[in-house]
Amino acid sequence: MNITGTGFWPIAERSMVQIVRRPIYWIAMLGLPLFMFLFITSMFEQGLPTRIPAAIVDKDGTSLSREITQTLGGMQMVDLTETADSYTRARHLMQEGKIYGFFLIPENFQSDLLAGRAPTITFYTNMVYYVPGSLLFKTFKSTAVYTKAGVAVSVARAAGQNPEAAAPLLQPINIAARPIGNPQLNYGIYLSNSFIPAVLQLMIMLVTVFSLGQEIKYHTSTQLLRMARGSIVRAVYAKLAPQTLIWWIVAIFMLAWLYKFNHYTMQGSWGWMALSELMFVMAAQSFALFVFCILPNLRLSLSVCALTGILSFSIAAFSFPEESMYPAMSIFSWLMPVRYNFLIYADQALNGRDIYYSRVWFAAYIGYMILPLTMLWRARRAMARPVYAP
Repeated sequence: MNITGTGFWPIAERSMVQIVRRPIYWIAMLGLPLFMFLFITSMFEQGLPTRIPAAIVDKDGTSLSREITQTLGGMQMVDLTETADSYTRARHLMQEGKIYGFFLIPENFQSDLLAGRAPTITFYTNMVYYVPGSLLFKTFKSTAVYTKAGVAVSVARAAGQNPEAAAPLLQPINIAARPIGNPQLNYGIYLSNSFIPAVLQLMIMLVTVFSLGQEIKYHTSTQLLRMARGSIVRAVYAKLAPQTLIWWIVAIFMLAWLYKFNHYTMQGSWGWMALSELMFVMAAQSFALFVFCILPNLRLSLSVCALTGILSFSIAAFSFPEESMYPAMSIFSWLMPVRYNFLIYADQALNGRDIYYSRVWFAAYIGYMILPLTMLWRARRAMARPVYAP
């Protein structure tokens, strides 16, 4: 690489040549992020998992139990792929992974129910697979409740009572549910907008520390400092500038992919969302740079960024609300830039709130950008005397 000169632009040109010549950059900056964008959104294309394999164990064999089986089979979430003759057989099917749950109707169910002996309907779900298990549990429970209500109405009718008069006794309070921000109850709208930025953050952090660590590994960091005329600020930010430009393009594509092509909810301003993604890229780079300044070692800094990036999927409160965490653990949910990206998304895209209410999250981005300036002296010392420790 015969790039001469000093200053910002020669360093940026040198960095761009490195990106073009090394396939690992193409894979990490374009291949993997774009693949994950397509994979995650296609996985939640239907919004919710449907037709989950389940089994029915009918030990009663009466008209009522057959009616329950028919009702359950008509549910959108359930696909009764198996009809087991015993609890043991159904349990084996669930352990083998062929079904995610089963619904058991006991013997003498109809006769006990009509005689007022309160028979028990039992259903089992495999909660190792949390999403299908939870959906099956909800469907099984709804079926059991509807069965009870239907029998109560039949008994009231047989006793000569008007069914309309019995309805308030079965459900004294009517519930009107109006989901705000996601009325379709689409899992993709929530999960794609949290997992995809988390994947992008992980790749940004890994590429940032990898590119800086390579300078020390191959002892080219002294050349980088000479081109920057001894300024570590100029050296680092000129080197990362081409990466920032590429990440910006990927981030804007992510925005268009989610809200334009997949038609996810966008109640707010496209401009503020675009600004959020651009600042998110720089915040993730700055966080990785801060890690590299503290640990100017390729292996250690990569390990820390990989660990924190992976933990972002859980500690950033995507899968568990921050308000319900232990206070000592909830602190960690605020350490990663993707947390603020999600909060801005919730304010702007989901709820369409005024930008005034998101100002603190944008200020957090700026805080990340300033953070590595406090530790750049450590990076300069490591680059001036490069020692690679495998």
